[in-house]
Amino acid sequence: MDRISAIEKSLTVFVCGLIGFLPVVGLLPAVHALVCSVRVRSQYGGQWNPASAYLRAGTALATFGVLSSILVIAVVSLAIANAF
Repeated sequence: MDRISAIEKSLTVFVCGLIGFLPVVGLLPAVHALVCSVRVRSQYGGQWNPASAYLRAGTALATFGVLSSILVIAVVSLAIANAF
């Protein structure tokens, strides 16, 4: 992976992480951000990435988004199960 691709993918991770920060609605973008993050880190890991701060922030936002989505889905599922 060349430097331009690493920068573009890092910014993609950041944008998808921002969208993925929204619970439930952003579940798919958050998963996409995490997959892209793993790819960038594995293919461009040993070199300097000028957008590494965006990569880290996007990964953190996406991780929080996935965890909050799982929590919301679990709470709603339990509420529906207890209603019947």
